[in-house]
Amino acid sequence: MASIVERPKKDGTCTFQVKWRQDGSWQTENFGEQPAADQFKALVEAHGGRWPVGWVRGEGFVEQPKIPGDMPLVKYAARYVDRLTGIDDRTREDYHREVRIHFSLIKHTDASGIEREATICNLTQDDVSDWVRAEEDGERDPDDPEKWLRRPADPKSIRNRHGLLYCVVQAAVEAEPQLRTKNCCKKTRLPRVDDHVDEEMTFLEREEYQRIAAEITDPDARDLADWLVGTGMRWSEAAALKVSDLSLNSDRPTVNIQRAWKKAKKGSEGGAYYLGPPKTKKARRMLRLAPAQVELARRHAAGRKPDDYLFRAAMGGAWRHANYYNRKWLPAVQRAMEKGLPKRPRLHDLRHTHVSWLIAARIPLPAIQIRLGHESIQTTVDRYGHLVLGLDDDIAVAVEAAMGGPAPQAGLRAVKSA
Repeated sequence: MASIVERPKKDGTCTFQVKWRQDGSWQTENFGEQPAADQFKALVEAHGGRWPVGWVRGEGFVEQPKIPGDMPLVKYAARYVDRLTGIDDRTREDYHREVRIHFSLIKHTDASGIEREATICNLTQDDVSDWVRAEEDGERDPDDPEKWLRRPADPKSIRNRHGLLYCVVQAAVEAEPQLRTKNCCKKTRLPRVDDHVDEEMTFLEREEYQRIAAEITDPDARDLADWLVGTGMRWSEAAALKVSDLSLNSDRPTVNIQRAWKKAKKGSEGGAYYLGPPKTKKARRMLRLAPAQVELARRHAAGRKPDDYLFRAAMGGAWRHANYYNRKWLPAVQRAMEKGLPKRPRLHDLRHTHVSWLIAARIPLPAIQIRLGHESIQTTVDRYGHLVLGLDDDIAVAVEAAMGGPAPQAGLRAVKSA
């Protein structure tokens, strides 16, 4: 609660000081008349014991100057996404959804503690931190605490959204004329990605995979599963392969990965999927094929035109993920589980399984990164680094050998003396 202290002056007049505590410290404002002090005291209390919005100490209410070009954050972010180049329509639609659903949660809290609409110019580091925390916490239904109005976001999603916000704010910093002097997203503390399970990866032993493969009664569907686990290719890449992508008549038979199935944006013509470039620049790659894969590829390419798909569904077109998963893969997994298989792998787990087999064979992670088409080695390490524990014994032996050998300095002295 605010209070008014009457302070006599030497000339016999009085000033009236409004006094209150805000965030642990005393705040004061002076007035020459009692009615003005009473009115200001009521304003402070109406604002929850904080400075009234727009009030400048010693001056009163001062209208804040508007910055030319300032606009609501959501509007500025949407314009930023519209002007992005080098992205496909699906990605642009995803960005717009993030702006529409998640950036709209961002509020600006001014110095008096009042929430206002966030604009590209008034956004602060505290505002961004408050938003990240709101994303982490989610929002429960006040009428039913067991239900969520908005579920907590996982750390990876928060980082991706924050990355988009960073780019939006940086565009305002680099704008001409400049709208901001610094990027308020730079020092945000983000949740650690490894504090949660990004996805429940399942790794199959060779015998476990064979148990599932034995239940795939369609030979062509079984070949596709063998190809996925044998190459580590993404489904979208393998299903998009064409006969012309193969190079089998050489000492180093390869397959050229240069396209993948993409999901089209909602409402687009021509179906829900289309052929586009692979997921990342490094996903466009050449894979060396093992003899078993060469034999498999020859069978499927025999008598086909260069532009035909290598793997074809019953009607001759490309496989669709939903059809293959629901009609071929899932029934085979269920039958294998009924016969004792202790795991329920997804189709994408064939890619994870491929990596686990390579690591068990002592293939280094940088080579695996190239084979998988990961843009960064960090992605490979984050997902599969824990599987390299099998090399601990080799490392221990190497260290013991190094420590037990002759001291390097002694060797150097011997060379110099010679």
